[in-house]
Amino acid sequence: MTDIPSIEGYVPYREYRTWYRITGQLPCERLPLVVAHGGPGCTHDYVDSFKEIAALDGRAVIHYDQLGNGNSTRLPQKGEDFWTVSLFLEELDALLAHLGIQDRYAFLGQSWGGMLGAEHAVRQPPGLKALVIANSPASMKTWVIEANRLREELPADVQATLLRHEQAGTLTHPDYVAASRAFYDRHVCRVVPWPKEVARTFQIMDEDNTVYRNMNGPTEFHVIGTMKDWTIEDRLSSITAPTLLISGRHDEATPLVVAPYIENIPGCRWVVFEQSSHMPHVEEKELCLQTVSEFLKEYD
Repeated sequence: MTDIPSIEGYVPYREYRTWYRITGQLPCERLPLVVAHGGPGCTHDYVDSFKEIAALDGRAVIHYDQLGNGNSTRLPQKGEDFWTVSLFLEELDALLAHLGIQDRYAFLGQSWGGMLGAEHAVRQPPGLKALVIANSPASMKTWVIEANRLREELPADVQATLLRHEQAGTLTHPDYVAASRAFYDRHVCRVVPWPKEVARTFQIMDEDNTVYRNMNGPTEFHVIGTMKDWTIEDRLSSITAPTLLISGRHDEATPLVVAPYIENIPGCRWVVFEQSSHMPHVEEKELCLQTVSEFLKEYD
């Protein structure tokens, strides 16, 4: 990756700034790929590996930190009414226009980023030539049901620790954090220890969880924020962009969670990474990046 140029900048958005980084060069013959992180409330760091697609096939890969996160303007004073899907759709449009790629681009969204990508795609933007939905729910209610089903498969002592601290309201207690990590090590990232870019995202979220807290809630098991009733299941048939769905065999985005994408997006393809959970781009990096690259090449 040392020979692939990259530049960083900011998009003026409302009265704020959205940080972005381009790996590779714009304009380019191949479709530029915009990568959106999850959360809501994560940062670009843990999906950083997708930049290596620039070396694989010569396309520009654009990462950005969504408003309130990472290198973009932080807004810890903003409450639930501010953090909406429409806010982030508008921000994405601003990014595409700022970079001058709104007429021809591909989009990859991981977890919440894929939810955002689906919301973007149902509007049928003419410039969206290919869509990758990675490890994403189509309904938050299904997501919570499955997260709690997977939780019931954890060792009994881990489950007891989680429940004890939830009842006491001590979710920041080291024992609760450790018990939660047992779930994450099974169903979020199975690489031990976590790669530094993954750890960095979680560290930044620990410092400022404004977006996650308001949109999701306190934990993966308790979605009580603004997204709690979110679903896109009944709108997916409107997506016209060629779509690739990826997930991991041990993913918290279980087959039941991702099924609506396969069932409702015309022509949607599904690839399951057998050794991965929620982060195939980390857990089976080479295979995942190659899979995405080969898909995008079909639409260059």
